[in-house]
Amino acid sequence: MERIDERLNDELTGQVTRAVRETLRAELTEAVRESARKRKRTATLYAAAGAAALYAGAALALALGLVLALGLPGWAAALIVAAVLGVAAYVLRRAARPTGPAAPEVPPMPAGPPPTGAA
Repeated sequence: MERIDERLNDELTGQVTRAVRETLRAELTEAVRESARKRKRTATLYAAAGAAALYAGAALALALGLVLALGLPGWAAALIVAAVLGVAAYVLRRAARPTGPAAPEVPPMPAGPPPTGAA
């Protein structure tokens, strides 16, 4: 009688464990799916904002070039706008660099084949 009780207890424990695992796995899968959906929407909105800002910057550069072209030849106005944009890009790139100590340089790899080992 005890063997039957032990076997029934083991089977019941196994079934409950499987049911709990399946339920938790399903809930976790749904939670991850919902989180990914929200992150995808946020990334899409950031990309759209970046594209809009790019076009706004291009329109501003065009307007600046047209204003300069009122008093200068067209090529000179375009050259000035290009120089201003180049300086702005350089300043932004410098601002993006970390200000802490530089990372240690990795020594260069030897040019020859790797050593074959001691014989």
